[in-house]
Amino acid sequence: MKSIVLSSVVVALLVFSGCSTKEPAVDNKTEEVAAPVVQEVQAVETETIAGENSTVNSSTNELSMNAIESKLPTIYFAFDKYNITPEMQEKIDAAAEVGKTGVKSFNVKLEGNCDEWGSDEYNFALGLRRANAVKKALVADGIDASRISMVSYGKSNPVCTAHTKDCWAKNRRVNFKLLP
Repeated sequence: MKSIVLSSVVVALLVFSGCSTKEPAVDNKTEEVAAPVVQEVQAVETETIAGENSTVNSSTNELSMNAIESKLPTIYFAFDKYNITPEMQEKIDAAAEVGKTGVKSFNVKLEGNCDEWGSDEYNFALGLRRANAVKKALVADGIDASRISMVSYGKSNPVCTAHTKDCWAKNRRVNFKLLP
């Protein structure tokens, strides 16, 4: 009788505990993103962003977020690394220039991603370290740290799903997303 009760308790604990779900590790600042300051502009102005002209709409004072995001590069990393290579530093410098010249009303979210190798916990931590490395480089280039938030998706947000070295290399990245 005792073994039935004991085994019932063990089974009940297993059933109620279930499988844990993994959620992306989020920087605390992501939760505290303040509403942007919207400025009224009387006429349509033209601002130069990274050498290209873009139009600012007078009613929203926003450049098209998609147009700006398309100018922001993706930063790639080597396997199991989160250090910035000189080639990627040039891309970060270009992104910092875009951030200084006309998108000051937007905040930036850095999304750290990993390939499918390693445990979920390890990849979430590695994705956050990659995003933090890019954040430090942006701050060193003059971007205000309070405008930058970070999130790690680990291996849950692949851009390529083939099981090849080239595909895995595409998934080891940090993406820039603009927040209003």
